[in-house]
Amino acid sequence: MTEAPDRARAARPLPKPGIMDIHAYVPGKAQAEGVANPVKLSANENILGSSEAAREAYRAHSTDLEVYPDSRTTILRQAIAERYRLEPERLIFGCGSDEVFALLNQTFLEPGDNIVQGEYGFAAFAIGARACQAQVKYAREPGYRIDVDELLKEVDERTRLVFLANPGNPTGTWIPFSEVLRLHAALPPSVVLVLDGAYSEFATDPAFQDGLDFARGSENVVVTHTFSKLHGLAALRVGWGYAPADIATAVDRIRLPFNTSIAGQHAAVAALADEDFQARSIAHVEQWRAWLTQQLGGLGLEVVGPSATNFVLIGFPRTAGRTAAEADDFLSARGLLMRRVLNYGLPDHLRITIGLEEHNRAAVDALAEFMKT
Repeated sequence: MTEAPDRARAARPLPKPGIMDIHAYVPGKAQAEGVANPVKLSANENILGSSEAAREAYRAHSTDLEVYPDSRTTILRQAIAERYRLEPERLIFGCGSDEVFALLNQTFLEPGDNIVQGEYGFAAFAIGARACQAQVKYAREPGYRIDVDELLKEVDERTRLVFLANPGNPTGTWIPFSEVLRLHAALPPSVVLVLDGAYSEFATDPAFQDGLDFARGSENVVVTHTFSKLHGLAALRVGWGYAPADIATAVDRIRLPFNTSIAGQHAAVAALADEDFQARSIAHVEQWRAWLTQQLGGLGLEVVGPSATNFVLIGFPRTAGRTAAEADDFLSARGLLMRRVLNYGLPDHLRITIGLEEHNRAAVDALAEFMKT
């Protein structure tokens, strides 16, 4: 962290210490120079779109522009509580689950406190912590996978939150819930364990659990979910968390009152009820995730995993002409947009969202050409 200037004597307003040391979030690119309509496989969006019922609900409420949203998100609160058998008063809503992470950081962190996360953990965890002038401690992820013992090594008396995305982004890897339980048992009761389930619906192994059932009886576990991935409502920014009552009450003291829109709330309720669309989305990912993994491995590329998400992470050699940066340029020129993950400390990798059949086949064909060129 850079040395703090004397802000009171500065010639212009200066941000508080640490703000300018934060690396701003870098989204997946959506355009390629010289390509009119590229295929965007860079942001882990639902390639099937969203539920028609959700779109209809959005259209029905998109004209209520002069009306403030329901601050308590009542209709969605009730729908989620019924769907997952949760106490409605323990739910937290945000502008995407990103805002829920930020609210938790603001609620629990003082300058000098810290959070612990995996070395490839979601960037929003760290951004929110550093904005609170807290430290971020990174635990090694051997084999691109969360290691509970490595997380625990980083926990100290100033740790207030441990963030665990399971499955993880950008790695796509996951740990069985038995390991989550082991982590929780070893944490001090004063530390909040945040289980980010943004991609949990795509993890279908019987050993996987998102943690909602466990959180019901815990005083220091928060589970978060989003409508951006499986439900395909990324543009509407609706996320939620399930927390102990005391934590939910504390977070609500600082949550801004109208942080989810009217149309977003109604679309999310409709999306939650459309189980057919959810099942089709999961089935599509399972089919083409396995195919992509096999095909990419056959090209001699490293495929991190097995992935339990709607994307795969591909490792490239450092040989000139075969690097991830060169592959990204090659693919972009052909209208195939993948995600570089330099900001996650993975300069030799690209992340690709599971696309439609024609997208997936085009990506494999282009990479086969690249590896032969």
